[in-house]
Amino acid sequence: MDRRSTIVRTLTRKLFPFILLYGCYLISHGHLSPGGGFQGGVIIGSAIILLGLVDGVRNAEKRFHENLLSLTKNIGMIIFILLGFAGMFMGYSFLSDFLPRGEIGTVPSTGLILLLNLTIGFMVGTGIAVIFYRTVRHKL
Repeated sequence: MDRRSTIVRTLTRKLFPFILLYGCYLISHGHLSPGGGFQGGVIIGSAIILLGLVDGVRNAEKRFHENLLSLTKNIGMIIFILLGFAGMFMGYSFLSDFLPRGEIGTVPSTGLILLLNLTIGFMVGTGIAVIFYRTVRHKL
């Protein structure tokens, strides 16, 4: 007997893209308002976990493969380190802001912080999902 609630499953499937969108919003606007890479990444990871709890881990992993999530996390980590060293190659210290700043109050107004938020957000979101997959697989 399937003990999963049809209402919860339907509601999760309908809200899932909006949860991901909100996570991306927090990541991209973290330098203008409360939020940032970590908070947005946690929301993205939580959305994948919610999908796994409602649809089943195997069905969620068909949509979001663990290997692809892990690869995304590793690429984000490499990009973060490269951005840090890019400042050093320009004559500044590690993770110094070397990009031009835009108009105050707009999304690309802080130079390097937006790129750092993006990499941190996707590293955290995919990392949380990978930890969930491995924990659940260990328990099965």
